[in-house]
Formats: sequence, structure tokens, C-alpha cells
Amino acid sequence: MLDIQRIRDFPDEVRQATVNKRTPIDIASILALDAERRETIHEVERLKNLRNSRSQEIAALKKNKQDAEPLLIEMRQVSDTVKELDTKQAELEEKLHAELIRIPNVPHASVHHGESEKDNKEIDSWGIPRTFDFEPRDHLRISTDLDIVDFPRGAKVAGTGFPVYKGAGALLERALLNFMLDTHTVKNGYREIFPPFLVNAESAFGTGQLPKSRDQMYYVNEDGLYCVPTAEVPVTNLHRDEILDAAALPVKYCAYTACFRREAGSYGKDTKGFLRVHQFNKVELVKFAFPENSYDELELLRADAEGILRALGLHYRVLALCDADLSFAAAKCYDLEAWAPAEKKFLEVSSCSNFEDFQARRMNIRYRPAAGERPRFIHTLNGSGLATARIFAAIVETYQTAAGTVLVPEVLQPYMHGMKEIVPR
Repeated sequence: MLDIQRIRDFPDEVRQATVNKRTPIDIASILALDAERRETIHEVERLKNLRNSRSQEIAALKKNKQDAEPLLIEMRQVSDTVKELDTKQAELEEKLHAELIRIPNVPHASVHHGESEKDNKEIDSWGIPRTFDFEPRDHLRISTDLDIVDFPRGAKVAGTGFPVYKGAGALLERALLNFMLDTHTVKNGYREIFPPFLVNAESAFGTGQLPKSRDQMYYVNEDGLYCVPTAEVPVTNLHRDEILDAAALPVKYCAYTACFRREAGSYGKDTKGFLRVHQFNKVELVKFAFPENSYDELELLRADAEGILRALGLHYRVLALCDADLSFAAAKCYDLEAWAPAEKKFLEVSSCSNFEDFQARRMNIRYRPAAGERPRFIHTLNGSGLATARIFAAIVETYQTAAGTVLVPEVLQPYMHGMKEIVPR
């Protein structure tokens, strides 16, 4: 959520940001609502001050046995007006809050303008795309032939988009998760969290999924809980309504969760195999940082995510997202995309974002710069480190052999009991 003062001071900037993010909002009407609220508060305070001064006059009149009835009548009218204005103020506060939570975050000055995801800019890449002396097969055919993933039975059990990993496929998936968690905790200095896979509405609101992305979330109606779309939601909310110790910053967490996304509105998009699923696994990186250096922390977070791709030997590129493709809550974001040679395209496997104080205001997460100083809102960041579904696809396509097997990346072999190659059963 944006600071109302920022909207007052820079209304044109905020209005343009909503347009650029494809969420145009009438900022003028919000400022008019805010002005009415402030006028109401001012009038309530004026009447309460008048009531206090008149109370002293009434007491003096009564002490001197003089007629205080006219002032008493006036004060009863003032009290009635104050009650009416208090009710009006509460209604205005509620209306204003409902409007403020609809405003997306303002993109950072370094974010370029664009009309759609087609305007995202490639700013870096690593590795060389694999070439083959045979016709490469896509990850769906490879996985089916090796019997390591079963989409039809997953559909029978839950529906399309819910894969079942089998045998070496399940082992490869688990190896990826353990390798990533070990790398981020031992090498990169993150503290591991194993959070709930269900969250309440307040948590989903805090990170910005609600109310905007409600249609993308799975909801357990009987308990009022949402299946997590990413570990960002439960992990960032760990410190909701807290004041963090400045000496402990930056706080760095990593967490594995299954992730659940309805993918509503994905009709027409490529849904083959792992390209678009409703349930997938992901290791998430979350940071709480000083506002002064949160963009330095974003670059470090991105480097940590890239390190996983390099260790796996996967060709990838880095995209700087344009303002039109930024999420509702992000001020800046990089996407990491791994190359899938049989698909002949890059697959998004990570988004690394700085939300500045946007999420922190919704969750009331602050830090105290120094003893005796007023708390300030912290900056929150997160990134996938990484999402495994498309990584799985990129690995089996990149490491496939002419014999129909899949070589296991060297860094994963210790996590797969020394297995160097996935072969047919």
C-alpha cells in the first residue's frame, strides 16, 4: 500500500504509474475523499476543543450559581454533531482504505516503460544453448517414455495440471529441492523456514495477492484459508505487526513449499507438460532490508538465484521487466528464464522483486533505526530460488541422450544416491 502522503505530494506520478501498470485509477477522486476525511477530522477536533472550553465555563457558572442552561443546550447539540461526524469519519476511513488498497506500487525510476511483456529487456545471459546430433524430444515425451512423470494419473486423481512424479522423477524433484535449500542456507546465508501451506486472508492481503488476485487462488471455504501461491506469503507474514531489530538486518529466509495457482484466464497459453501447472514446488528467497540499500540486496538476491542455474549448467537469460509487466506489488523485478532446447524457448523459473515498503505498510512491518528513534517501514524483497517444474523440464531436455536417457547434473548426483543417468525401468 502506498503512503497517502506520497499520493498527495505526487498525484501525477501515482496516476501515471497506475496507467503504466494497466490498472488505471482515478487518483483525483481518492484525493477528494482524503480531503473530505481530513476536513471532517479537523471539524471534530474543533468541536471537541469547543466542548472542553465550554465545560470549564459551565463549571464556573455553576460554581457561581449562575444560569448555565444555554451553554448546556449548546453542548448537547455539539455532542450530537460530534457523534455524527465520528460516524462519518469512520465511513470515510473505510472508503479511503478500500480505494488505497486498489492502487498498485509505483515502479522504480530505473524501470523502463513498455506496453506488454514483449517490451521486457534482456540484460544478461549465461551459457550456450545445447545442440544435438539427433532430433531432441520434449520433456513430456522424455518423462513419459522414462516413466518418471505421470500426467494422466495426476489428472485422474486431481485434474489437469497436477503432475505425479514417479521413481527417478520423484528423486530428481527431491534432489533439486534439497540442493537448492542446502545452497541457499550453507553458501548464501539464508535461514531455512518450513511454513504452513495454507494462509488466512490477512496474510494474502499483506503480500498483495488479495483482493486483486483472488481468482488465481485456491480457497478452502469452510476454514477461510487459501492455498499458498508461493512461500512469499507465509514467510513475509511471519513478521506482520512487528518491529525488527536493525542490528539483525538484512533478514534472509529461504523456504520450500508446494505452490497452488488456478491459472484462471490462461486459455490459449501453452499448457503442455510442465509449462503451466496448478501445483508445483518452489524454493523461495525472502529478504527484509534497510530502505537505503534494498536495491543492492535485490542484485544479491538475483545473483543467488542465478547461482543455482549456473550450478545446474543450464543456459539462461535475465529480463528486466517493463512497468506494464510488473506485478501489482513490485517496484522492480527481474525474471530469470532457463532455455528448454526441445521447446526452443526460454521458460520463466524465477522472478526477483523489490517491493520497497509497499508490502510492509500492508503488514505493518517496521524497524527502529536507533534507540529512541521512531520506527520506519522496512523494505521487503523476494525471488524464486528456484521453481522446479520448468527447471525439471529444462534439465531433461538439456541433458537428454540419443539413447533416450537423461544424464543427471553433477551437483545433483550426491542427492540422487550417486545416480548419474536416468534410464528406462
